[in-house]
Amino acid sequence: MNDTIRDGKFVELTYKVSDKRTRQVLTMVEFPLAYIHGQNEILSPSVHAQLEGRSEGEIIEVPLDGGLIFGARDESLVFTDLVENVPEEYREVGTSILMENDKGETRSFIVTKVDDETVTVDGNNPLCGREIVFTLEILAVREPTEEEAKAGGPINAPLEGIDPSLMRPV
Repeated sequence: MNDTIRDGKFVELTYKVSDKRTRQVLTMVEFPLAYIHGQNEILSPSVHAQLEGRSEGEIIEVPLDGGLIFGARDESLVFTDLVENVPEEYREVGTSILMENDKGETRSFIVTKVDDETVTVDGNNPLCGREIVFTLEILAVREPTEEEAKAGGPINAPLEGIDPSLMRPV
């Protein structure tokens, strides 16, 4: 009998996030991601709630309103400037730029458009204002080792491939 996901269980899974309307994959993990359920939740609580009671081998889809997780889209966070005013290393679509305001607060902006004359950057999370679907494949559900339980998660697990923007709670 397979273990089911509940508090204290070690869970390993992969996920991808798609646009609900277009089904375009917006982001996905490159490596399996592991955690102790109920102890160090790494995705939004809405997703973790849907994992409760599931078993190894299951694939589930969790539709979410990106606005509930990341807030409403704020058009004042979209800026366009002349290309000659933008350093060359920031002239490629997809480049992330950390900017600071007058109060010393930082925000990550993403280059969303580049043409011969202008560069556009956007400080909104790419998933805000979108209807999204998390597709999760549960790879393992088991009791954690003593080390994993003490550490609150996997030991020496890779963090590559995890989109930090998806780790914000609802």
